Order: sequence, then structure tokens, then C-alpha cells
Amino acid sequence: MLRIWDKWISKAFKKVKLRCRKGIPPSLRAMAWQHLSGSKYLMEQMPGKFEELVKVPAEPKWLEAIQKDLHRQFPFHELFHAQGGQGYQDLFRVLKAYTVFRPEEGYCQGQAPVAAVLLMHMPAEQAFWCFVQICERYLPGYYSIGLVTLQLDGEILFALLRRSSPMAYRHLKKNGVDPVLYMTEWFMCIFARTLPWDSVLRVWDMFFCEGVKVMFRVALVLLRHALGNSEKVKSCPGLYETMEKLRSLPHNELHEHYLIKALDVSENDIEKEHTRQLHRWVELHGEPQHASDRRLHGAQAVRLELEMQREALRLARRARHKETTGHSPPPSPTPSVTSVTSTLSTLSTMSTMSQRKGGEVHMTIVILGECF
Repeated sequence: MLRIWDKWISKAFKKVKLRCRKGIPPSLRAMAWQHLSGSKYLMEQMPGKFEELVKVPAEPKWLEAIQKDLHRQFPFHELFHAQGGQGYQDLFRVLKAYTVFRPEEGYCQGQAPVAAVLLMHMPAEQAFWCFVQICERYLPGYYSIGLVTLQLDGEILFALLRRSSPMAYRHLKKNGVDPVLYMTEWFMCIFARTLPWDSVLRVWDMFFCEGVKVMFRVALVLLRHALGNSEKVKSCPGLYETMEKLRSLPHNELHEHYLIKALDVSENDIEKEHTRQLHRWVELHGEPQHASDRRLHGAQAVRLELEMQREALRLARRARHKETTGHSPPPSPTPSVTSVTSTLSTLSTMSTMSQRKGGEVHMTIVILGECF
């Protein structure tokens, strides 16, 4: 499957999704995550960039914050068991490199567990580019100053809970249990600090394939089964008891097979609710100070964006060649303009791949390789 990845992801995505839901074999997980997230392409486009970033001095405040968090990341795992060992060094390099790569973002405490999980499966350079895709494509804005996107997703989760489990919704609302109190660690760490390890890996396999909706589904399953009937609600009458219950969920409710039960939550559900909550946020707080990039919902959305980027880069190179020589270069074996136009048409109809402003859809194409 990985040897002919483009064919599988474009023509047999349902089989890819099914394979991820069943669990990716451990021997293939590192490469599969890189293919699903598009990080393999990024790394190939910018060879040596990671080592270059590692050598560039970073802001002292970020270095100090990263150093304080290193010992907290999975201390019982062999990779991070010895302080100052290779795992510690690689984790520091990945996090520090990102603060140089995106100085406007810097470092957020929730990023360390995410980078640590990646390092358990792949070398530092591969982990870095996978980490970049998580921060900028799967969860844009989650680790930015103010955490506005995370707060909006908390409100989206609460709104979806009202539909999927009215009793849990009413109990949380009655006791003033704000979504950020229980979902911040779940979402920022992609459940890496919440679930048993086998469940973490299964969630991550599905997350890379299907995107953020997997996190919403898992969170809704946990909330529904923690507070979804009158007996469970009676056992936690106040805010403190409710938070304790959410922090100590029964082990059988965290099992990987239990968590993958489907709920009727789609990308459209999430994006429609995101639009509502964003309008509400603007009314209450004004425009967010740190606007995040659009979110990509899984591997198919990543693939479509990469096709756009490849074609944009090819057209830019052809234009420069024509300016220099006075004539166009011979056609290359890259996708045709017609095929990319079709892709753009598809993208423009997907609410998950668009941003609306003044009633118009604005698409953003980033030409990789031109930025560095």
C-alpha cells in the first residue's frame, strides 16, 4: 500500500480508512503517519532544513520553557527514561527547531507530549515534519497565544454533546463545567496523556487518516458514557465530583475497540458549528488576535492541498523559465492544469477546505520551496 501511496489515497481511500481504524501494524506506523500527514513530502522538499533550524539560536524564553518540560514526557518509556539521553536530546531539538521555524508561534506546553509520541516511532527529522503538519494543518491555532482555536473547539464539542447526549450536556451546564476544564489536555495532546497506550495508538492512526473529527468522536464517547444516564449523573452532584469522574474514567471505557464506535459527527458538522461559535466569539470578544490557518480534515484533504502546491510550484517554475528564455519549457510529467482545475473545483465545494469572507470563498495556495 505504501509503495503506491498516491494510487491508494486517491482511488481507494475507504480501504485506507478501514485499515487505519483496524490499527496500523507497528512496523509500518511511522511511514504510514508520514504518508497520511504529508510530512514525507515536506521533508523531501526541504532537505537539510531541520538540521539548519536546530543550529539557529532560539529565543531564551522558549528554550527555558522546553527544558522545564522535558522530564515530564513519558518518564517510564525507555526513550525518555534517562535524563539527558538521546530521547531527551531529540525532543529538545524538535521543539526548539519549531520555535525557530515558526517564531510567531513559539512553544506551548501541550506540544511536548505530541512530539514525544512521534519520536517513539521515528527519527527526529521525520518527527519534526510530522509535528509541523499536526500544528499547522491538523490542529492550526491549538498552540498559539491565547488558545482561541482550542476554546472554540471546546464550544463546538459542547454543542455537539447537546445533540449526542442531552443528559450529559445538561449536567455539565448546570454545574458550570466549562469545556476547557476537561477537553484541553484531551485535544492538545491528542489523548496521549488520557488513554491506555493501545488506545492512544489507535486514535492516532485514525486521527492522521480522518482528522480532528476523530478527537471529537472520542471525546463525545467518553462524555456520554461518563455522564450519559441518571445513575452516573447522581454520583457526581457538583463540579468537583464531575471533574474527578472525568479524570478517572473506567478502564473498560478507554479500550481501543470501545472508543472507535462511530458517532454521527462529520467534518460538515464541525465546520458549521465552528462558524457559529466564531461569530459568537467575535460578538463577545472581537476578532481573534491570532487567526489560525484553515484546518485540513485528514489525509484526503492533505493530498488535495499537496496536489495544488505541486501544480502551483510547477506553473511558477514554467513562468520563470519563460521570462528568462522567452519560450516555455517542454511539458513535464506532473499533473495537468485541467486535473488541478478539477481539484480546485472539488475543493471549493468542500466547506472543510474553504474560508468565507464577505460571502466569497478564498483559497490559499502555498508554494513550498519558495519560502526558504
